[in-house]
Amino acid sequence: MATLTFNDILSSSIIDNITNFSLLDMAIAMVLAFIVGLFIYYVYKKTFSGVMYSSGFGVSLIAMSVVTTMIIIAISSNIILSLGMVGALSIVRFRSAVKEPMDIAFLFWAISVGIVAGAGLIPLAVFGSLFIGVILLVFSSRRPTDQPYILVVDFDGEETEKAIMDTIKASVSKHVLRSKTLSGVGIELTIEVRLPDSESTFLNKISETPGVTSAVLVSYNGEYVT
Repeated sequence: MATLTFNDILSSSIIDNITNFSLLDMAIAMVLAFIVGLFIYYVYKKTFSGVMYSSGFGVSLIAMSVVTTMIIIAISSNIILSLGMVGALSIVRFRSAVKEPMDIAFLFWAISVGIVAGAGLIPLAVFGSLFIGVILLVFSSRRPTDQPYILVVDFDGEETEKAIMDTIKASVSKHVLRSKTLSGVGIELTIEVRLPDSESTFLNKISETPGVTSAVLVSYNGEYVT
């Protein structure tokens, strides 16, 4: 019965993988993933419309493209390794919260570029990314002129409430009553309004209404107040 030595194991696994692996293909795929990752980072930076810009998230998009490419190259050369990689990745859990909906699109974009580049589909990675980037740049430039705000007004008396609502209807294009609170000291209204960038004039009109004790206007993006 033939015995399997350490040299046989080494020559049948590691050395074969080294000889069957193309360093040129690896270099081309990794460099391409890095360049496209830079393009994704540029588009993310230009189209970001959230409250707090995170440069770390943009850099992670570049890293995700390169790392995904490396994984795809590895699993495409060995079927056993691909099965082990699937099992290893299945236990990975990501706990970072995605605050902006567009961030999800950029994450999938970076991962897709890594998969496509690792599979050797270079034209698809390049032209597909250019097409997606142009679409995002075009649509991000068409932002609405009106911005959402939350108006919180404290006052007393129904006549004051009527005057406030008349001012709102005459000044804003759209408003929605979110809450109305009655207390012993007066009445509080919370109203979502849409205003242009120069919102100070509108707030001055509300605060100058007879019976108004306080008026606060805060920015609102539909999910959280800023």
